[in-house]
This record gives sequence, C-alpha cells and structure tokens, in this order.
Amino acid sequence: MKIHLFRDWCQDVLELGVRELKLIFKDGGVLLIFFVAGLVYPLLYNVVYLNGILEDTPIAVVDKADCSVSRRYIREMDATREVQVAYKCTDMQEARSLMEERKVNGIVYFPSDFGDKLAHRKTATLSLYCDMSSFLYYKNSLIAANRVMLSEMNTIQKERYAADGYSEQDAMSLVQAIPYEENNPYNASFSYSIFLLAAILLVIIQQTMFYGMTLLAGTLREQKRSFANLPDYMYTNGVMRTVVGRGWAYWLIYMGIGMYIAYIVPAIFGMPLRGDFFDVLMLLLLFVTDCIYFGMTWSALINKRETVFVLFLFLSPICLFLTGTSWPTSAFPPFWKLFSYIFPTTFGCQAYVNMSSAGGDLSAAETQMVGLAIQTVFYFITACLAVYLENRHIKKTAA
Repeated sequence: MKIHLFRDWCQDVLELGVRELKLIFKDGGVLLIFFVAGLVYPLLYNVVYLNGILEDTPIAVVDKADCSVSRRYIREMDATREVQVAYKCTDMQEARSLMEERKVNGIVYFPSDFGDKLAHRKTATLSLYCDMSSFLYYKNSLIAANRVMLSEMNTIQKERYAADGYSEQDAMSLVQAIPYEENNPYNASFSYSIFLLAAILLVIIQQTMFYGMTLLAGTLREQKRSFANLPDYMYTNGVMRTVVGRGWAYWLIYMGIGMYIAYIVPAIFGMPLRGDFFDVLMLLLLFVTDCIYFGMTWSALINKRETVFVLFLFLSPICLFLTGTSWPTSAFPPFWKLFSYIFPTTFGCQAYVNMSSAGGDLSAAETQMVGLAIQTVFYFITACLAVYLENRHIKKTAA
C-alpha cells in the first residue's frame, strides 16, 4: 500500500513538473526573462564594469596656499596610480570650467590659510570635488586624497615632534605606536567590478526567476486559472505534490542557468574563482531551491501580469543593497537588517563572495548556509500554505 502511494506521489510530481515546463515554454515573456535576461544580463553587467580599475583620472588643483606642504601634497597625489594632476588653476572658476568641459573629473582646493594653520598647529582643511557621473571617478579621487592625507599626517606629526626635541626613533614610535602593514589580499587593486559583480550575479538568479514565476502566475490568474486549482483526487493531499512538482521544473532550468552564471561568466571575464567547485555547487543547490519557494510564496499575491514590471523598477536595487556589498550590514538599522532576511540573496550573495572572492569553503559560509536552509524550509511551508488557502478559496467560490 505504501509503495503504491509513493509511486502515485512520484507520478503526480512528475506530471505537475512537466505541465509547468509546458506552460513556461509556451509563454514568450517568461522565456524572455529566464533565458534572455538570465543569460545576457550577467554578460551585460560584466561588459559595463569591465574596466573595474580606472587609472590616472585627470584632476585640477587650485592651490591658494602655495606652501611647501600643499606643493608636496600635490606631487604625492600626482604620483598615485588613481589620479593625474592634469591642470593647476589659479581659481575655482577656471577649475569648474574644466570640469564642465569634461577635461577633468575632480578638483582639489587648498584654501589660502592652509599653510598658516599648519604652522600654528591648528587643523587645516582642503576640499575635494568629484564628478559623480561615474562612481569610479569619485572612488579614485577619494582614495588618492585619503592615502596622501594619511601619509602627510604622519610626516607633519614627525616634523612637529622633531621640532619639540624628540629623536627620530622616538618620533616614529609616537606617531605609530603599534606598527602595522596594510594588506588586502582579495581585492588589492580595489577593483569596483570584483566586489560588486559577484553579488550582482546571484541577484540576477533570484530576480529573473522571481519575475518569470510571477509573470506566469499573473497571466494564469488573468485567465481565471491558477496553479492552486487542485484536481479532486489531489484535494486532501495534493498541496505538497503541487509545490514539489512545480519546483523541480524551475530547479531543472535554474541549476543550468545558475552554473552558467556562477562558473562560466566569471571565467569569461577573469573574475576571481577561488572557491572549490563542489562547495559553490552546494551553495547553488540550496540557493536555487530557496529562490524557487520564495518565488512561489510571493507569486501568490500577483493577480495581474503587468505587476511584475512595476516590481522590477525598485526591487532589484533594494535586494543588491541589502546584501551588504555596497554598505556594511553592521551599519544597517535594525528594521533594514530584519527586512533583508526576507530575500535569499541576503545570505546567498554573502556566501558566494566568501567562496569565490575570498577562497573560503563551506565552513566560511556556515552562517549564510544555515540562513538559506532556514529560509528554504520557511518558504516551502508558506508556499504550501498559499496553495492550500487559494485552492480552498477556489472551491468555495465555485460552490
């Protein structure tokens, strides 16, 4: 008897999955999202951010102070890899004109009292203006200015201690009481693409799957049909079969797309692939499964096909931000930290970065893997609940 029930259960799951695949391949919009967006978007983002490292960004300098420190500061900025002092202007109006003409992408301004304040041991300030048409211009200008500023602070402190009668060795120990060495092994060049694109790749998996599933769900409901409309013979025990049956159809498609995004695309563009193949594969297995039940749960709220395109406008940037790639999660307010736990990408992107960029194994992403596992169980239960409630509503309405 049990063998017979298990055979029927597997047969129903198989039939439901095949039916789902037929619906997917009959819908041009879903095919466009799954196979065109899912395969092209990773390539497009990599092409856009192909030059993740920008060197010798041209900047203008307005040196009203004209002192030894400001001149040294300018020379050291010009010597950095990030920027090139292309113009030395007499006033801000000239520098602003150069930026408007796109000849420079940044301006460094030294006020006239810069040298006097330093001589009187007061806090001296300088101003940095950046062209924000590209984040890379801002990044380069800020990194170069900060590096030179830290170096100059040490030099000025040593000079002051020397003027007070301290020996060179004592001055060194006072300026840097604990010697340290800066080492950034995972992104030594501060490439914008390396830290950003790893997260974007996983966001593409979640979002294209979610949009495709909700598009299909909205289409069927517009046609007065639904996945939750269970046959009579499955009414009492068909909820789990429906969820698992639909799920394996998406799992079959997105494991292929996921492996393409996680392995092939980074290899094409020379992105870091330091993680073990099977560790990343285990992450993909769990992440794709989580995304499937996530999509099933929230697609239960979609009644119209065009709703998907409204969601598309604002949901993807939010998901990317909540991964903690562009802003540390430790700085998130409590509400946004809790809100981030809704999305599989919050855990999936962090785990993928830990493996692919930092070269960690499953233990390095243990917290994220546990989070994905809990999410998967939760969304599987909510997906089953959504099917049960909708099916119950359909039966009552029909009666």
